[in-house]
Amino acid sequence: MEMREQIKKFLNEEQDPKAVEKITSKLQDLLMKGEEIGYIGVQKKPAITVFPDSIVLTSKRIIICEPKNLGLSMDFTDYAWEDITGTVVKENILGSEFSFSTRTDIQVSIDYIPKIQARKIYTFAKEQLELQKGASGAVEPAMESFHEPVISRVAEPEYVEEVEVEEVTNFAEIIPVSGYRDEKQHPDPTPEMESVIEEAPTAELSQEALFEKLQNYKKLLDNGLILQGEYDTLKKEILGKM
Repeated sequence: MEMREQIKKFLNEEQDPKAVEKITSKLQDLLMKGEEIGYIGVQKKPAITVFPDSIVLTSKRIIICEPKNLGLSMDFTDYAWEDITGTVVKENILGSEFSFSTRTDIQVSIDYIPKIQARKIYTFAKEQLELQKGASGAVEPAMESFHEPVISRVAEPEYVEEVEVEEVTNFAEIIPVSGYRDEKQHPDPTPEMESVIEEAPTAELSQEALFEKLQNYKKLLDNGLILQGEYDTLKKEILGKM
């Protein structure tokens, strides 16, 4: 309940509520003692983004959140404030890009952030860097600036921690695809699995239903019940309807 109350202030600036709630639920196990979330920014690309990247600013660090494996897992890469030397915001026609540099000359950026979110991210980051300067008693050179339309994205993670998302267990409504199958590496499905792999129309399915079908196909691929080519064909068909 405390976490849900805390994220309400992040839902008034075009953030995706589902993305914010999913991220905060994962961060509960990552936050250190006394660490508080200051702001959360979520990508908003022109096309439909099923798995947008996000940036979380806390009282101790910046965390880049990147969904992987069709949303079944997520990579968290963090950078401590004491290692960050400066920040930049570039406002483009379609959203803004927030970038920062580290003492080890790593350049990290996240694009397609709504402009109002990018400005608040920049302000919060600048405040944290000022606090770091005051705590250390020394003035460090910084590359803090605010630019209008330029596009650039370079990212190199410091470390990656992968958190597994709940596995898909519902394999209903799967469309079978015929094709060559190597019997040794990919044996034919058992009678039980054949009863699960049934043809179903996708034209009138909702976004949530299409996403669930895509997750089911990925699970079948991982279990060796369909081939990579079959999975790619199904994935292309579903993404074309989303």
